[in-house]
This record gives sequence, C-alpha cells and structure tokens, in this order.
Amino acid sequence: MSGITFPGQSHSSSPHDALYPLSFDSASTSGFQMNPLSAHPPRTPRTSVATSPFDPQADAEKEETEEYPHELEVELDEEEDEIQEKSAAQTRIHAQAVWREMLETSAGRDKTFKIIQYSMKVYLLFHNAVSRRMPIQGDRRRAFEAGLLLRLGSAVSGLSLTRKCLIMFNWLTPLTSILAEHHASPVYKAGGARAAPSSRKPLLHTFLHAPPPVLLELVQAVADDVATCSRLGLLGRRTGERAGRFADWCWFASTLVDLVENSVELGMIHTSERTVESRLYAESMTGATAKSTPRNTKIDDRELKLLQKQAYWLQVQRTKLLMDLIFVSYDVFRWQRGREAIQALSGLASALLSSSKLYDRHRNSLTKSKVLSF
Repeated sequence: MSGITFPGQSHSSSPHDALYPLSFDSASTSGFQMNPLSAHPPRTPRTSVATSPFDPQADAEKEETEEYPHELEVELDEEEDEIQEKSAAQTRIHAQAVWREMLETSAGRDKTFKIIQYSMKVYLLFHNAVSRRMPIQGDRRRAFEAGLLLRLGSAVSGLSLTRKCLIMFNWLTPLTSILAEHHASPVYKAGGARAAPSSRKPLLHTFLHAPPPVLLELVQAVADDVATCSRLGLLGRRTGERAGRFADWCWFASTLVDLVENSVELGMIHTSERTVESRLYAESMTGATAKSTPRNTKIDDRELKLLQKQAYWLQVQRTKLLMDLIFVSYDVFRWQRGREAIQALSGLASALLSSSKLYDRHRNSLTKSKVLSF
C-alpha cells in the first residue's frame, strides 16, 4: 500500500512509481487518468481550446489533421451527391411532360413537325413501292387509297410551309450579335487616346469583319425568309426559287463548317479523355485508392463521365450533320437518282437525332428543377 499516493500526501520513491507515474495530486488535473500500459488504451482526447500554441502535442495533432485536409469535405460532397442521385433516381419524368416543355418552344415544334413530315414521306415512299408490286383490287378501295395518298401529300406540303414559318426571323440572332460587337468595340486615335463614339467605324466595316459562320447564318436566314414569303404568295415565284437555291448553298457551306468544328471539338474531347484515363491509371498503379486520395479520384471520375457524355452528343451531332449534308447535296447539285428515297430517309434520321438531343436537354432541366424543389 505504500506505492499508492493519496491526495495531500507527498510522492513516494517506490519502484512502482516508474510504472504508475500518475497520481491524484491536487496540483495536477482533477480528471481521472488511465494507465497507459493497460490493455484498453484511452481514447484520443480532444484538443482543448486553452491549449498552448507551443505545446508539442498540439502540433502533432495539427499535423495529423493536415495530412488529409479535404477528407471531411469529400465525405460531405459524397453524401450530397448520393442524396441528389437518389432523389434524381426516384424522380420520374414522364415523356408527355418533356414533350409539353418541348412544344412550348419554336425549336421543339419545328423538330416535332419535322418528324411527322418525314415519317409521312417515308410511309408514302414504302406505300408506292408496295403498291407497284401488289396492285389494288376493287374500284372503291382504289379510290380510298388515292384519296389517302392525296391527303398525306397535302399534309406533307402544309407541314413544310409551317416549319418554314416557324423559323422566320431567325436572322435576328446573328444580327444582334454583330450589332453588339459593333457597339462594344472602342475606337482609338492614332496617339492611343480613345475617340468619341461619333468617330466609330461604319457598320459595314463591322459586318465585313464579323466571323464567317455568323455572316453565313445571317445570309441564310434572310434567304430562307424570302423563299418563305414567295411560298406564301407575297413575292414572285422566280424570286422565291432564286432565294431558295441561294439558301441551299448557304446551308451546304454552313454544314461543312459545322462538321469541321465538330471534328475539332471531338478530337479535343478524346485527348482530354485519354489524359484523365492515364491519370486514373497512374493513381491505381501507385496504390492510390478512393480513400487515400478521395478528392482527386472523385474529381477525375466526374470529369471522365462528363467528357464521355460530351463525346456521345458530339457524335450524335456529327451524324445529324452528315444526314443534312446528304439531304442538301441533292438540292445543290440537282441529283435525281434516288432523290425522293434518300432525302426522305436522311431527313427523318436528321429529325430523330436532333429531337433526341433536344429531348434530353429538356428532360435534364425538368429533373434538376424537381430535385432542387425537394
């Protein structure tokens, strides 16, 4: 019992003091302290607010917390992402809701009417091909078929004129960008001082120095409107035909420009994908895991998924542009062999591809709005 020290007594020089150096001295801390050689070591105490900044124990704890500074943030981000993914998975967007959002816009109505128009064209194409091999029996049935084909042909022509009217005044978009560039660009004198607004360069100079794709879009939209006015009876037939042919040439050139831009963007996306994949592979070969480098791995995974999605839609857009190029080439070069069949099939494929991209965009916006409302 001599090895036990009670409060108020002096420390003994017992050999047990080397094993049990802690005591219930009143001068020390009043809390209970466990034996460090016990089979159940004590829990790591929390850092006190009143800890001295020169305490080596506080420095050691600070180094341990600074080893993974973003670990807590990543855990919180993962929890938020899991919550959003679960809510997005539970949120079911009906197809009729997406189509309702699409039809509220002029672009959505244009794509919808284009699908209906070219579906009718494809049906008429196959119907004529089948009726040639299997002649219709009976005068009444023959008259019904003739009336049906006449009504479908009239509907196709009406939908074509409706789509032309829907895209009227599209030249306002490139014109607005050119005028904004004209008003935003300052003019400087020879000495470097800024000139007055009255000494600005003429508007024609801004038009001539505008980007070629913007000018091409402007000219094509104006030519399309002239051709539409001719079909409506506001202008002469010859003027409408010339404007329509000029619009076809502009469409052909703009499609080629878009294909070049699409190829460049797709190449950049593939390069970024290979960079991210090589970085992920290097991290996996060095033994890095999602727990050792949580923030870097999570960022790389997100970036890779985003790049793959962008590459997918760029490939869809490239296929759509190829269909448009095939369609407009028959009008520009006036090819006649297989004209109706190829233009009907390429037009329907282009309508479906462009509508799928627009449908995905509206569905994503509806999903985000519902998730945020939760």
